[in-house]
Amino acid sequence: MKIAVFGATGGTGRQVLEQGLAKGHEIRALVRSPEKLEPASGLEIIAGDVLDRAAVDQCLTGTDAVICVLGSHGSAQPVEAAGTECIVAGMQRLGIQRLIAVTSMGVGDSRDQVPAFFRLIMQVTLKKIMAAKEEQERLIRDSGLDWTIVRPGGLTDGPATGRYRSGVDKSIQATRVARADVADFVLQQLLDPRYLRQAPAVS
Repeated sequence: MKIAVFGATGGTGRQVLEQGLAKGHEIRALVRSPEKLEPASGLEIIAGDVLDRAAVDQCLTGTDAVICVLGSHGSAQPVEAAGTECIVAGMQRLGIQRLIAVTSMGVGDSRDQVPAFFRLIMQVTLKKIMAAKEEQERLIRDSGLDWTIVRPGGLTDGPATGRYRSGVDKSIQATRVARADVADFVLQQLLDPRYLRQAPAVS
């Protein structure tokens, strides 16, 4: 498939790129700092901002599916909601239906799947980011697209293990999971309609 990726320079985004290319997909990535990515066969890098409609459309045009792994790290203005709004609008204009977006456990109806101490951290130190992710999910759910929202637990940089729980069962609790395993699950969704218009957890 030809895939547009937003958030490709983040930890999970890099894993999506690496694994997606290894599976033979063509990937077009929109990034603010192209020098952060190594050129690779099958990878097209576009310099631009996810809040720039023209740049987003350039990244989207001619693609079969979109993977959104936007993230903020203490930013004064989290990008998740505003960036997703631009992506969704571009997909609607161009007639692209399949969207897979990574948010977080603790968002929406997964709040009780997160330990109480971490919920407190979310409310205090991650308040802006979690609010942006809540709005991001709302925009996706209201988009009319063929979406899947992937909610990982606490992310680590370890190697892929293949040993992770996933699904919409609310008994899945937020535990540490490798970004490589999250990327593996995300890429599986490209051809698997099991979680269409659902928000599975990965932990």
